Amino acid sequence: MAYGDDELPVELVDLGPGVRAGFTTRAGGVSREPYASLDLGVAVGDDPAAVRDNRARVERWAGAPVAYGRQVHGRAVAVVEAPPAEPPEVDALVSVSPDLAVAVVVADCVPVLLADPVAGVVAAVHAGRRGLVAGVVQATLEAMVGRGAATDRIRAAVGPAIAGASYEVPAELREEVAAVVPATWSTTSWGTPSLDLPAGVRAILEQEGVRRVSVSTRDTFTDDDLFSFRRSSVTGRFGAVVRPPER
Repeated sequence: MAYGDDELPVELVDLGPGVRAGFTTRAGGVSREPYASLDLGVAVGDDPAAVRDNRARVERWAGAPVAYGRQVHGRAVAVVEAPPAEPPEVDALVSVSPDLAVAVVVADCVPVLLADPVAGVVAAVHAGRRGLVAGVVQATLEAMVGRGAATDRIRAAVGPAIAGASYEVPAELREEVAAVVPATWSTTSWGTPSLDLPAGVRAILEQEGVRRVSVSTRDTFTDDDLFSFRRSSVTGRFGAVVRPPER
């Protein structure tokens, strides 16, 4: 994995010329245990001052203000051109301005970063189980195309998330989700029913015509450098951040 040379250890992804994109980790912030240290979650019980400091560090890394949504595990998308007065109730944000980055926060759900560097349109997507079934990935691509992006130019990075090998669910739930997104059908490393959400995201992106898709192999459940709600119900959130290129 490649990290930026800034003070913040962000796992960089290549989404095209001029696009600033990456996934944060637990490192580089000021939060104390059990949120140590770069917790970006505003509703998980962490000290609000520490979270503000952590988010300011991400903004310095991004080189622009960062817009976040109030994530509700749905399919709503907001297109933003300036920092919103209040976080919109959405699970994906699209930016068309190099002066504004967008981000989502996660602790097992799938973070997805998208960019059309030619059109200067980027997006950050929070794709949990419910959002994936509801169509949040498709809705985000539609919103990007509506602002000038072309699906065959869009590049995608599917970030660290809980892996199919770790995400145990009841057999009935696996059947329900796989009926909508077949690629999610999986089995844990110990042989029980599970869901592979990153595989589901990748399948949807490819079905929608996105040709360049990278998928992280990092499993939040087993990787102590990332937050995981499944591993510990009291924990922070790491982020997926992307900013459009200068025009």
